[in-house]
Amino acid sequence: PALDATRQYLLQQLRAAGIAVREQAFDAETPVGRLRMVNLIATLPGRRTDRIAIASHYDTKRFSQFRFVGASDGASSTAVLLELGRVLAGRTHEHTIELLFLDGEEATLPEWQGTDNTYGSRHYVEAARADGSLAGLRALVLLDMIGDRDLNIRRESYSTPWLTDIIWSSAERLGHGAHFLPQQLALEDDHVPFLRAGIPAVDIIDFDYPAWHTARDDLDQVSARSLGIVADVVLDALPRIDEQLTRTR
Repeated sequence: PALDATRQYLLQQLRAAGIAVREQAFDAETPVGRLRMVNLIATLPGRRTDRIAIASHYDTKRFSQFRFVGASDGASSTAVLLELGRVLAGRTHEHTIELLFLDGEEATLPEWQGTDNTYGSRHYVEAARADGSLAGLRALVLLDMIGDRDLNIRRESYSTPWLTDIIWSSAERLGHGAHFLPQQLALEDDHVPFLRAGIPAVDIIDFDYPAWHTARDDLDQVSARSLGIVADVVLDALPRIDEQLTRTR
């Protein structure tokens, strides 16, 4: 019920900002049975129909042992994505911007394994491949766990290098280099299905977060300043991603 309420809130907020949004519902076969999941796809038209996607998962981990809020994982990235939508709705874009609120990133079992994860991103890629729209997706910027008060984002090593370089150079130019670290970290996340489909993708994630998947992942652990830093970096990077994709088309 909480996930349904979150989805309705997102739909209401996006529509109030004048952003077209649609639900992409599907049934996922999971180790705990068939579950109904729903991605939200919001679109900000650009001069080109080719798309740059910015994504977050809005589901949280299922725990029976304790109440899990998921303030950083994935409320923080979802909050930033929603606010980016409000800001970008008032701007012009070369490429169409697609905001993806993905369901089913978390594993249904206690441990991440096999295909028990990234249900929403995998479904989006499969559906886009089937309807022919995948070819128009030029890049993905994934946000995940970016609310930590002690913000430390490492270069995710599966991510596409040129996209990572643009993000990190934006952070340096804006004076946020202390939060975007040069060290690398390999993580499977919602960007992996896109990478496997040949889509350039970058994962912006702070995995140095002691409260991860614990009852302590609550509002006391997160900071609006951290959310603002990541949002500012993404906004600064988008025009240069636009330019890079325009040159390489």
